[in-house]
Amino acid sequence: MFPREYRRPHSCVALSETGLRKQRKASGMIKVTAQKRCYFPMVVVRDAKQEDAAPACQVVRRSIVELCSADHRNDPFALDGWLANKTPEIFSDWIMQPQTSFLLAVENDDILGVGSVTDAGMIGLNYVLPVARFRGVSRAILLALEQRALERGATLCTLTSTATARRFYRANGYAEDGVPVGGTLSGYPMSRGLLARYS
Repeated sequence: MFPREYRRPHSCVALSETGLRKQRKASGMIKVTAQKRCYFPMVVVRDAKQEDAAPACQVVRRSIVELCSADHRNDPFALDGWLANKTPEIFSDWIMQPQTSFLLAVENDDILGVGSVTDAGMIGLNYVLPVARFRGVSRAILLALEQRALERGATLCTLTSTATARRFYRANGYAEDGVPVGGTLSGYPMSRGLLARYS
């Protein structure tokens, strides 16, 4: 289980335990899954179902097109290659893979973000809708992915970051492992140990 935190919308402040109790009483106790006392609109992270394949795919496609211009630079060739396997049919197959957890960040039944991690700790997806950017959704997904990997026996999470997300992963304790990989779209191999984070 994640540490239990509460927050009031649109603020991001550190509170003492006394302050946190006052905040709970004053704001109606909105529960989130986060380690820091950082307050943002409530997001529930849950496992994806087959019927989520099409809307989840759309979230990822929009995230790539609208938020990752630092990577694809609006180059049609680069975008076509990146989006080639982002189809509802392929997402449906990914959801059914037994050794991969496919998770969704949901608010009021709307899918705001999509993440995936293998039982071995390899994070494959962490994308959010443009309207969900800078609201803590990516971090909520990341924490859920790490926790799931730890539950499945992994002690290390690995990923290949985009240029867009590189600063985000660094801020969340990931270190770069070697030189960038890829051709038209460069990726940055990164990793973080889980035992120290969750012990």
